[in-house]
Amino acid sequence: MKKITDYKNIVFDMGGVLVDYTADNATRHFTDDPDIIREIHNVMFYSQEWMALDLGSMTDEKAISRILPRLSSDKVREIAKTTFDHWHEYNNVAREGVAEIIEALKKRGQKVYILSNVSRRLTDTYKNVVPAPELYDGAFFSGEVLALKPQPVIYHMFFERFSLDPSECFFIDDLQENVDASIKCGMDAWCFNTRNNEDMKRILAID
Repeated sequence: MKKITDYKNIVFDMGGVLVDYTADNATRHFTDDPDIIREIHNVMFYSQEWMALDLGSMTDEKAISRILPRLSSDKVREIAKTTFDHWHEYNNVAREGVAEIIEALKKRGQKVYILSNVSRRLTDTYKNVVPAPELYDGAFFSGEVLALKPQPVIYHMFFERFSLDPSECFFIDDLQENVDASIKCGMDAWCFNTRNNEDMKRILAID
């Protein structure tokens, strides 16, 4: 890994890095019943359909039509449907203090990109939740391209989309397997798994 200021491009994952993601936030807006919250959490947010949404291989309509029959009652299904329709409004929240980090990178002359596993819905709405949304030079989401990190193809498609040399990029993700895949594809990377902005600032050499 070279000196961080020598990289032309800093690439960020979204969930766990730029934003805090909590799967149950939306559900909690529509019920305070812990059993219902737990059921929706397990049946919807940890389903094959949810992974397919991130992959971009299934529409919202198809996913929810397959999820709802697995829930235990009409009441739970109603809350789950409302949760599904509104999860993007509640489940992602910009991490406090990260906007200042993005601003510092841009002021230093580096470009800033997003590379994240998210469904198609967030390709249209991500600017509502990421810190400093006007400062990114590009965003690339799994739901657009039928590929997921840590599959190597998504990294190569990202480089091609923005005409980037991977050796000039530095990637920050909260999952080690995504970091390892990035390095194998030629893009140096670091695993941000502490949720401590001071660690991120240290790695990025931001005072």
